[in-house]
Amino acid sequence: MLNTVEIQAIIPHRYPFLMIDRITELIPGHSATGEKDIAVDEPVFQGHFPNEPIFPGVLIIEAIAQVGAVTLLSKEEYKGKIVYFAGLKEAKFRRKVIPGDILRLEVIITKFKTKFGIGKGKAFVGSDLACEAEFSFILGS
Repeated sequence: MLNTVEIQAIIPHRYPFLMIDRITELIPGHSATGEKDIAVDEPVFQGHFPNEPIFPGVLIIEAIAQVGAVTLLSKEEYKGKIVYFAGLKEAKFRRKVIPGDILRLEVIITKFKTKFGIGKGKAFVGSDLACEAEFSFILGS
């Protein structure tokens, strides 16, 4: 299991934009599972929405992408590099994510060639699917 400090040694994201609290499973370059504890004091809940706090879908996608970045950048040959979003396909949101939820993020890298890749990610709360999407990315230097 990787904690926040270990995750920050792999990807450049920092508070308040680090969307992963821990990585619970990791096969470098292939797949990973991470978790984010959705806390009521997250800055985003000041405005989304004050009377009905819902974790934004775009941040769920970002959390999936960050787990994907950890998956790729945990390979020795990619350490110190950065991963950029290149595209998003078929994003679907199935359930609200609210304070108190633990968001489980599962990512598989389905294709990677030279500097371009594709991954698939799912976000769950318990056994409920909250979000799924296919994303493309570019490996930078």
